[in-house]
Amino acid sequence: MTKIYILLITLLISDAFASSSAVVFMYHRFGEERYPSTNITLKQFEYQLNYLKENNYTVWPLSKVVNYIHQKKSLPPKTVALSMDDAYRSIYTTAFASLKRQGFPFSVFVNTNPIDNKSKRYLTWEQMREMAQHGGEFLNHSLSHDYLTPKKDEAEDMWKKRVTKEVESAQKRLQEELGSTTNKNPKLFSYPFGEYSEKTAELVSSLGYIAFTQASGPIGFESDLRALSRFPMAETYATQKGFLTKLNTLPLPVEISSPFEPLIQKNNPPKLYIKLKYPVKNVGCYLSNGEPLKIEWLSQNEFYTRAKEPLLPPRNRYACTAPSSDNKTFWYSHLWIVND
Repeated sequence: MTKIYILLITLLISDAFASSSAVVFMYHRFGEERYPSTNITLKQFEYQLNYLKENNYTVWPLSKVVNYIHQKKSLPPKTVALSMDDAYRSIYTTAFASLKRQGFPFSVFVNTNPIDNKSKRYLTWEQMREMAQHGGEFLNHSLSHDYLTPKKDEAEDMWKKRVTKEVESAQKRLQEELGSTTNKNPKLFSYPFGEYSEKTAELVSSLGYIAFTQASGPIGFESDLRALSRFPMAETYATQKGFLTKLNTLPLPVEISSPFEPLIQKNNPPKLYIKLKYPVKNVGCYLSNGEPLKIEWLSQNEFYTRAKEPLLPPRNRYACTAPSSDNKTFWYSHLWIVND
């Protein structure tokens, strides 16, 4: 009886501390101050890694986090994934030593053409093979990093053929160079520039991929697997305050968000409808620059939000946040793409 009692208590404690969400950070360049919009300084990055280590965060490969989210398996309560887009050389020359020292896994979305063209600004296959021995995993970021939304006057069959080639050719090169199991279970894809249309998302999903954008927010059991969010960590957003705020986020309990389509075809500024699973107090919505959005409440858990002025190209986002009961922040973002 004593053993059974201890087991039950252990299970109850484990369940009480389990989580249904995780925070994913997104990086591009490391220590390349010439590119402040996509760079994080080494000092900022070291602070973040040290904080995660000293405060007992669970850092998992992105593929493992996504598998748990997809299967709705409970995660450790403070789970984080570190992802990098574009496979720039500074991942190896600057970030790798710090990641290896901390023993943290990391996940790199690779656009394969610059690698095959031996661009000095990007990783080499040999460097990737070395990093794979120390926690690195390599995922699909397309062949040439082209925009995957339909281009002006592009016939639908040609667009579909182009996008399919971008995705599947990159996957083929990853597996040829890094092994047949690379980016396989699950197959993960990151949209170039973070941009997608509803048609793009449906096509990528039909090819068997779970996809990431660059809209900010944590991910959870109810997140849309066609466009999972991440927190960009460029210099401006990678301050200690900004990092800690985003580290302590939970998915806003959204039941319905409409429209899914991020492309603004007409009616700029666009209107976003959100239905929450239950009432949440003190919801505020904002543009990328922090400008507050107007909120029109339809009921205790339904509202519209909209910018005051038309959004400017190339892109923007609405982010809705609210304080949670455990001193964290509920967070949800919707990407908008504005054509010239």
